[in-house]
Amino acid sequence: MTHRTDARTTSPSQEAADAEARRRDRFGALPERIRPQDTVETKPATVPDPARDTYNPDEWLIRYCG
Repeated sequence: MTHRTDARTTSPSQEAADAEARRRDRFGALPERIRPQDTVETKPATVPDPARDTYNPDEWLIRYCG
């Protein structure tokens, strides 16, 4: 483990003030707010098929009796 023995160019209080200023610049403000409406996208999972959703009155006969 090595230790530095050279003289410092800035004082410890100046280094602390610089570190404080850097923290304030980086974390001093919150990011812009995002509305919940902007975080969700809704769209149908599949394209509706009109032929599939037509009513067939005899469908139950084919399904259960055929």
